[in-house]
Amino acid sequence: MTQASDFEFFSWNTHSAPNTLRLQGIWTLDNYTLLGRQIEHFHAEYANLGVLSADHVDAEGITALDTAGASRIVELLGAGEALNGLLATLPAERGALLQAVAATKRDAGTKTPKARPSLATELLGRIGLSMERAWQQSAMLLGFMGLTLEALVRNSVHPSRWRITSVVAQIEDTGLNAVPIVALLTFMVGAVIAFLGATVLADFGATVYTVNLVAFSFLREFAVLLTAILMAGRTASAFTAQLGSMKANEEIDAIRMLGLNPIEVLVLPRILALLVSMPLLTFVGMISGILGGVLVCAVALDITPTMFFSIFKEGIELRHFLLGMVKAPIFAYVIALIGCLEGFKVSGSAQSVGEHTTSAVVQTIFIVILLDALAALFFMEMGW
Repeated sequence: MTQASDFEFFSWNTHSAPNTLRLQGIWTLDNYTLLGRQIEHFHAEYANLGVLSADHVDAEGITALDTAGASRIVELLGAGEALNGLLATLPAERGALLQAVAATKRDAGTKTPKARPSLATELLGRIGLSMERAWQQSAMLLGFMGLTLEALVRNSVHPSRWRITSVVAQIEDTGLNAVPIVALLTFMVGAVIAFLGATVLADFGATVYTVNLVAFSFLREFAVLLTAILMAGRTASAFTAQLGSMKANEEIDAIRMLGLNPIEVLVLPRILALLVSMPLLTFVGMISGILGGVLVCAVALDITPTMFFSIFKEGIELRHFLLGMVKAPIFAYVIALIGCLEGFKVSGSAQSVGEHTTSAVVQTIFIVILLDALAALFFMEMGW
C-alpha cells in the first residue's frame, strides 16, 4: 500500500522497498514559503515513521534548485543519513550547493551566542582604549617634537635655509591679527577680577589691595594663560586646517617629491612665528588686563590711575612679570607643535580635517592648562 500525501514537492512511499521519499518540482525562492508550510505539515503527520532516517531519497524529480530550495531540503531531511544518501545521488553542482548550505546551517547551529559584556567590563574596556590612544598620542607627539628640534638645530647652523618670508607672514597672521581679540578679552577679564576683588575685600576694609590682586594675577597667570587658550582656539586650529587641507590635496607629497622637507617648509615657520608672537601677545594681555583693573578701580573704588600705578610700583616686583613671560615661549611651542602634528595626521577627507582640528584645540587647551598648573606649583615650591 502506498501512503502518499497530496504534497506537490515531495511524497512518502512505503509500498516500495526500501521506503522512498521522492522530491519533485521546483525548489527555488519563489516557492520558499509554500515549501515551508508543506514541510511542517509533513513532519507533523509522518514524524513517527522516521523520515529523518529514510533508507532512500529520490531527487530525480527536482527540476530546479537554488540556495533557498537547498535550505528547505536540509530542513526536511536534517543532517543525518538521509541527506548523505541524497548527496551521493545528486549531480555534482547540486550536491556541492546542498553540501555548502548544510555546512552553513550546521555551523550556525553550533555557534553559541556571544555574551553581552557587563557595564563594568565595557567601561573598563573603554578606559583601556582611551589610555592606549593617549599613550600613542604622547609617543607621536614626542617623536614629532624631536623632528622639529632636529630641524631647528640644523637650520640654525645654516641660516641661508631660513624662510624669512614665511615666518613674517605667519607672524602677521598669528600675532598682529590676534591683538584686538587678546586685548579685548584680557581687558574685560581684568575688569571682572577687579570688581570681584573689590566686592570681597570691601568686607575687610582692604579694597586698596585690589590693585595688588589685579597686577599679581595678570602678570603671573591670567595674561599668558588667556592668551594661550585664545591661540589654541585660533592658531592651533588654523595650523591643523591648513596642513590638513594640504595633506588631503596631496600638496605635502608634492613637496616631498621636490626634495624638500615638509618640517622645514611648513612647520618651522609656524613654530618660529608663534615663538615671536606669543610673548608679545602676552605682554599686550598684561597691559590690557591691568588697564581693565584701572578702569574699575577708578569708577567703583575711587582709586585714581595715579594712585593705582603708585601702589603697583611699590607692591609688585619685577619677578612676577618675568615668571609670566617665561611661560609664553613654552606655550607657543606646544600650541604650534600640536596644531602641525594634527594637520599631518589628516587622512585625506573633509571629515578627517574637522576631526583633527577639534582634536588639536582640545589637546592644546588641556596641555596648556596642565603645564600652567605644574609651573605654578613649581614656582610656589621654589619661593618665586
